[in-house]
Amino acid sequence: MRTRRPRALAVVVALLAAATGCADAEGLADQGDRGTVHAPTTLWKGYFPDPPSPGQQPGAAAVVPGLPKVPGLSMRGVDALAVIRADITSATAEDGGTGRLVDPRAVQRLALCTQAVDGGPNCPVRPAVLHDLTGNGREELITALDVDGRVSELRVYTVQDDGRIARILSRRGVLEGVEVAAEHLAVREPTSNPVYISVSDYVWDPNAKSMSLSQLTLDDCPTLTDVPLGEDRQRCAR
Repeated sequence: MRTRRPRALAVVVALLAAATGCADAEGLADQGDRGTVHAPTTLWKGYFPDPPSPGQQPGAAAVVPGLPKVPGLSMRGVDALAVIRADITSATAEDGGTGRLVDPRAVQRLALCTQAVDGGPNCPVRPAVLHDLTGNGREELITALDVDGRVSELRVYTVQDDGRIARILSRRGVLEGVEVAAEHLAVREPTSNPVYISVSDYVWDPNAKSMSLSQLTLDDCPTLTDVPLGEDRQRCAR
């Protein structure tokens, strides 16, 4: 006569198997040494930077001095080269050549620009792009000054309600790519790992009156180091 195994015993066996997560057809499997978990160690305890003064914040909004007010509050027709020249010159004077606000080489690079509309063939200022980033229906001016073959000074300007031109974003970096979509501006830069690039997403902050970093991510996008830069100056294999 066959005897039935109690259901309670079967339930206990099932629970034990689920708890271990290591049961197979031949019994329990050894998953090996998983190592020791180490708590993070804080370096240089007690060392803290001084709070930045207004003149030490590269991304802070600032009215560009020396520029006329914009009629009609439209960036169309504004001399982009005159705007970035006035901004770079004033920022250099403000930081005393320390490089806090702008690369010390930027003024010298601007000297390569002529009085031509596009600055001439040797002008390191990129063509201006107009795009509404603030959501008020008025376009912002986006441009960049290439300091050398790698580092650039990215600048974004807006027209305030009083007609004055204000810088709402300044960023120095290796611009692998700059993208705009709706009211977002994304800056793509290489990292120490060639498999990834960092993507900084900036959006308009109505309280700070500037473009603020909203998200920083890594994109699985290897760079092609064995090919020359394309017309868009990107090596990213997308």
